[in-house]
Amino acid sequence: MISWNPRRVLRSWVLGLALLSAWSIAPVGAEDLKTGKVELQSAGPITFGPNGVLFLGDPKAAKIYAIDTADKQSTAVAPVTVGELDTKLAALLGVKTTDLVINDLAVNPASNRVYLSVSRGKGPAAIPVVFVLDGKEGGLKELALESVPYASIELGNPVAPGNKRQEAITGIKFVKNKIFVAGLSNEEFASTLRSIPYPFTGKVASSGIQIYHGAHGKFETASPVRTFTPLDVNGKEEILAAYTCTPLVRIPVSELQDGAKVKGTTVAELGNRNRPLDIVTYTKETKPFALMANSARGVMKVSLEDIEKIDAIVERIQDKAGLKYDTLSDLKGVEHLDKLGETHAVLLVRSPKGLAIQTILLP
Repeated sequence: MISWNPRRVLRSWVLGLALLSAWSIAPVGAEDLKTGKVELQSAGPITFGPNGVLFLGDPKAAKIYAIDTADKQSTAVAPVTVGELDTKLAALLGVKTTDLVINDLAVNPASNRVYLSVSRGKGPAAIPVVFVLDGKEGGLKELALESVPYASIELGNPVAPGNKRQEAITGIKFVKNKIFVAGLSNEEFASTLRSIPYPFTGKVASSGIQIYHGAHGKFETASPVRTFTPLDVNGKEEILAAYTCTPLVRIPVSELQDGAKVKGTTVAELGNRNRPLDIVTYTKETKPFALMANSARGVMKVSLEDIEKIDAIVERIQDKAGLKYDTLSDLKGVEHLDKLGETHAVLLVRSPKGLAIQTILLP
């Protein structure tokens, strides 16, 4: 059962400042956005910035869109529960549930509403759509993109069109007036992290990322970051990135300069034959954690306490090493997640009954 405690909410909000999840409160003026039709070619990862601005990755076009949702009225944090989500979305889009893909989920911190990045169909011909859960009762409405204030910026040198083009953008986060974008490029170090000032100025700093993959026993530059979260480590801005098979890597933001080749620090190996799906950070009883959903290894609660003291993994690992974690056996089939306020998380869960949205107290 979900428990609601105002004092706990306030305490967790204060403690959450230790993690780099603070949204910029600088207002975005009308002059920064133009009104028009957002011509999406694909729907990929999504995240929110200040004042209800939705950032949406379009891997096929290799673009990032900033869209003013006009969804700025804060509502009380309340549990979101939606059953038969795939059936409801398929009915709205006129397709079978098997022809529906939910690419990402994000909570708008300005309103606490849940947004979904959706593909109608599969493959390169799929039609991109964004849906909003309108209220805790689970009503669905499509986000109109015909005439909205928006801006966009292109990513230079994306991975070439083909089987890997969807991986041109594998994750995006907004932190302190910058958007960080993970994905593949056509550069020597294909694994790339980009830093983009917002409002968009046309400047994109693109850095190639190298990591040591303990399960493979070698340095790698070709595998993309699968999911990531910003993190503050003793006052220094970092990115905690997760890769297939499942290394966790610290990447210093200060080194993400245009053209740089950046070596990350591998601080955990959490098991091979697994793909990380989504990750958030939070504080519980003064201690920092990451909550990570996986394709084959369930949902992990990873301790981030004293992460700076974890020795870098630079030798082959047979099983697991580094940061400690617990697998939460009661959370199964989680494909995406995001924080709802500072004490709860919204989950996209797949079961034999189909897809559903659930809200949990952060463990």
